[in-house]
Amino acid sequence: MTSRGSLARLGRSSGDDHGDFARTPRGEGGASDHSSRPGARQETLRESNLLLLTEEIFSAVEPLSRADLAMRTGMTRSTVSRLVDDLLAAGIIREGSPAVGGGSRGRPAVPLHPARATLAGLGVEISVDFMAARALDLTGETLAEEIIDGDFRGSDPSEVLPLAGAMALRVAQQATARGARVVGTVLALPGLIGADEHSLVLAPNLGWRGVDAVPLLVGEHRDAFGGFIHAANEAKLAALAVAQELAAADQQEQTFLYVSAQMGIGAAVVIESVVDVGQHGWAGEIGHISVEPEGPQCGCGALGCLETYAGKRSLLAAAGMERSATAQDLVELSQRDDDAGRTACEAIDRAGWALGVALAGAMNLLDVHDIVLGGVYGPLADMLRPRIEKELNSRVLSAQWSTFRVRTASSQAAPAATGGALRAMRCVVDAPLQWVPQPA
Repeated sequence: MTSRGSLARLGRSSGDDHGDFARTPRGEGGASDHSSRPGARQETLRESNLLLLTEEIFSAVEPLSRADLAMRTGMTRSTVSRLVDDLLAAGIIREGSPAVGGGSRGRPAVPLHPARATLAGLGVEISVDFMAARALDLTGETLAEEIIDGDFRGSDPSEVLPLAGAMALRVAQQATARGARVVGTVLALPGLIGADEHSLVLAPNLGWRGVDAVPLLVGEHRDAFGGFIHAANEAKLAALAVAQELAAADQQEQTFLYVSAQMGIGAAVVIESVVDVGQHGWAGEIGHISVEPEGPQCGCGALGCLETYAGKRSLLAAAGMERSATAQDLVELSQRDDDAGRTACEAIDRAGWALGVALAGAMNLLDVHDIVLGGVYGPLADMLRPRIEKELNSRVLSAQWSTFRVRTASSQAAPAATGGALRAMRCVVDAPLQWVPQPA
């Protein structure tokens, strides 16, 4: 479950079209331009005040009352009360039980919380060996989800995407049955996403290239997916979910480099809980950094990429295991006191070396010293960490003045589906006025 404050923390702008990955997708689901309408200034002020109150409520560690909001924002109590009524009518917030005791005079303070099961974001993830869909409400509670295992390497997107769409439609219908309205959908794919946020440019591990993904996903059921449907990179959406998880646990914004392995390896740079996706949205392809220029050929066509040493497929092959084996299977094999166990340990150590080389280069470039391991690396973290840290200490220029931290994300299945749902929900927090019912 997403804790209080996560949606607000993950919505800060970094000042360009792609930098704030949690921002409402461009051109849809956000606030309208009211500048040409009569009364525009008054409506814009109302919109700004609603946004301010929404951010205060969603970012608060403890629930706030109307009086608290008035003190925090400088608005009059009557103005706050009217705006709170708007947010209640929109299903964005709910009232809790009045506080009792404390010796204060007057009416007991009524705490305000994010609403439950009123509005929902839908995240859909297609990976090499599974597809998933998850619907979250404004509290971060999972309203519905579905995960289907499979083998989608070299698959036909015109067959796989409609299957994922049918799964997502079932999840959306389950969320609707619980009383929620789906506001939008974000599709997570393991590859480069086009600037239109609809198309996939390249996904080497799926074998997909130049796919207009969104129409294939939704088919004839466009309305069931909410006001917008966008595609985004799987690792970046997973990093978004990890950022909110760690921010909630530590009660502060997070800066780290997220590295996750499924069949390939994806990464994302997170600065103060905002995922930096780069100018074209393609940042984070750490799996295709060359760690050995004359090494094995990668599926992308280059030589010696990190994936050829530390991707799941390569790691299992080096350990002498079938590609259907899990990371936990590899851990168990490595604990055996025989040749097979030693081979597995050597494969893990080699992967740690390659990760350390690639991550050291990233740290020298980015000055980010926290590493969060996800996906397949989670169960292997204790075995990977010593070799990674050894390489970082010998290769990062600032090592003697720095402290490196290599930690793991939670073991939640399909984190990019969660990240997609979180990103979809941003449209509510970013533009609350859009959801306020208009007078008849």
